[in-house]
Amino acid sequence: MRIWAVLCHLSALLWIPLVGLIFLGIPLYLPFLNILGPLIIWLWKKSKFPWVDLQGRESLNFQLSLAIYSLLVIFVSLLLIVITCGINLIVNKSTHHLNDVFRVLSMILLGLIILTAILQIILVNFAAFKAYKGQYYRYPFTMRFLQ
Repeated sequence: MRIWAVLCHLSALLWIPLVGLIFLGIPLYLPFLNILGPLIIWLWKKSKFPWVDLQGRESLNFQLSLAIYSLLVIFVSLLLIVITCGINLIVNKSTHHLNDVFRVLSMILLGLIILTAILQIILVNFAAFKAYKGQYYRYPFTMRFLQ
């Protein structure tokens, strides 16, 4: 029973090995893969084990929240890129500096994505450890979609 609860948390990290495939040149795009693993385990085992039901809901709530936060960061970053490029074109009346502006803003976006991924890895492992010990853990900054 506790192993299934742990897998509800750890299955959210299935995206990590797939990132390696992208870097090897294999085109792969699976959005929201962090939600798929916990969802499958939770739906499969929630009626049999109350502990899995509780941990699965907690994991899904966190992963859904993380997906929404990530989409917001991407949207705001793209908006900042468009606004900054527009201001640059109005002020400088040329596209000479757009590469530099785009590069800086892209690095900020990449940094936020990496920071989010590191935070996800740390919190998921901590929650999995707590679930294995039979202790309840509530992820921080989580919207409660599933009650």
